[in-house]
Amino acid sequence: MFLDEFYSPAGGRVCISAEQASRFAKGIAGDYNPIHNPEARRFCVPGDLLFALVLARFGLSQRMDFRFLNMVGDGTPLCFQEHEDGLIRVCDENGKCYLEVERSGETTRDEVVVEAFTRCYVAFSGKNFPHYLKPLMEEKGVMFNPRRPLVIYDSMGFSLDRLDGLLPELALDRSSLAVNGKRGDCLLEFRIQSGGATVGTGSKKLVVSGLCDYDPIAMDEIVTEFYRLKAAYEA
Repeated sequence: MFLDEFYSPAGGRVCISAEQASRFAKGIAGDYNPIHNPEARRFCVPGDLLFALVLARFGLSQRMDFRFLNMVGDGTPLCFQEHEDGLIRVCDENGKCYLEVERSGETTRDEVVVEAFTRCYVAFSGKNFPHYLKPLMEEKGVMFNPRRPLVIYDSMGFSLDRLDGLLPELALDRSSLAVNGKRGDCLLEFRIQSGGATVGTGSKKLVVSGLCDYDPIAMDEIVTEFYRLKAAYEA
């Protein structure tokens, strides 16, 4: 399985090291958010890796909603379990819940379909910055603190008309940023296509903390650093 290198089994649980999480963020998602760097003071495992592991374990359902409740740290033992109420939860040994998943409709465990959907969603999701967020922040005249950029994955969900013969591609439909003081709620709405036809829709919500006035010079420096890190990793 293509995810095997990004986690380690540990007595029925799953552990994700900072190095594994960082490799997934950069290598699979194209995500260079500094919060996923192993040395980051507030390091956390990418939500998209938890998303990918849920799909690998429980399959792809027609309708799924993911709520990210807490940030996962380096090497935290995690239990992926479907509960009696029908919800899938990712929790640690103390019962702290990091991700809650609600699903309905038909489910496929076809590894080819599940991997294809996982890869196309994660590649879309990894473009949060600068592709989607920068123009939104510029339009609103705000940005995250350039010294402590913090963008948190809040939730995502999607609905598929069908699962058979799925060759998925994701495309952004609409994006918006609602500013409330120092906090911004970013909503990314997307359509899911297969063979040129739209087969589903979805959305993703991000929270941007510590907003300040937009500084084009500071933003240019952050974008330049993003592409420097990307080029260095790809080299």
